[in-house]
Amino acid sequence: MTDLDRALAFAIPARSARGRIVRLGTALDEVLAAHAYPPAIEKLLAEALTLAALIGSTLKDASGQLTMQTRTDNGVVQLLVCDYRGGEVRGYIEYDADKLAEAPAEPSLFALFGAGYLAITFDMASSNERYQGIVPLDGDTLSEAAQSYFTQSEQIPTMVRTGMAKGPDGRCVAGGLFLQHLPEGEDGRERLHTKLDHPEWEHVATLGNTMGADELTDATLPLETLVWRLFNEEEDVRILADIPITRGCRCDPDYIKGVISKFPVEERRSMADETGFIVVDCAFCAKKFPVPVED
Repeated sequence: MTDLDRALAFAIPARSARGRIVRLGTALDEVLAAHAYPPAIEKLLAEALTLAALIGSTLKDASGQLTMQTRTDNGVVQLLVCDYRGGEVRGYIEYDADKLAEAPAEPSLFALFGAGYLAITFDMASSNERYQGIVPLDGDTLSEAAQSYFTQSEQIPTMVRTGMAKGPDGRCVAGGLFLQHLPEGEDGRERLHTKLDHPEWEHVATLGNTMGADELTDATLPLETLVWRLFNEEEDVRILADIPITRGCRCDPDYIKGVISKFPVEERRSMADETGFIVVDCAFCAKKFPVPVED
C-alpha cells in the first residue's frame, strides 16, 4: 500500500493547535516531468510544491487560491512560482543555467536566490479579498522562509518541516508537516505572540521537530500513522479533512485565443511564425498552443 497525493488536516484542541501533513507522489512527478530540471532545481520545486499544498490546504474558502512567488537578486533562480487551488498544485522555476553550473552540487538558499524574498498571497474568491506577506529568503531552506512568514507577518507561532526523496526508479516523493498555534479564544484575550512563552505550543513544536524527512517521504506509512506517532499521548486528536492533491494547470485554448484576439491585427501577424501560427507556451505545464494568426 502507498499513501500519496493527499493532505490530512488535524487539530489538537487541548493544545490550541492545528496541523496539516501532506505527501506528494504522482502529482509531483507530473509537474517535474514537464520541465526536466537539474537535481538542485528539481529539489527546490518539490519543496515549494509541498509548501503550497501544506499552506494552501488551510484555506477555508474552497475556491480560494494560495500563490507563492520568489524574486532574486543576482542568484541562480530568476523566478519561482507555485500555487494551490481546490486541491490542485502547479509550479515552475526560471533559472540561469550558467550560474547553476558554477554553484555547488547542493547550493545554499543564498546561492540560489541571493538577497531575494518570498511573497505569499491568499486570494479569497468568495469575498474578493487579497492578503499578502513578504519575507526575506535568509534562512537555510525555503521552508524556513515560509515559517518566518507566519511568525513575522501573521504573528502566529508556526512550525514547518519538509523532505524529498528520489527512488531507484527516478520517481520523487515529497512530504511536509505544518503545525500552528491558534489564537486563544475569546475577544480581548492576549494572543500568543504577546507572551514570553507558552508551554502548550512548546510541547507541540517539540514533538513536531522529531518528525524526520524519512518518515514524511515513506509512502508505506499512512499519514494517520505519522500523526499518531507524534501525538498518541494527547487525549484528543481530531482529523478534520482528507484532501486529495493533484497536478493542475488552468491553461485553456479558448482563453488563449481570447487574449490574442485583443491585440491589433498587425501585432498578431508580427507575433506569428513562418507557418502562420502564434505559438503560446504555458510555463506551468510546458504545453504549446499553436493559434492560427488568421483564426
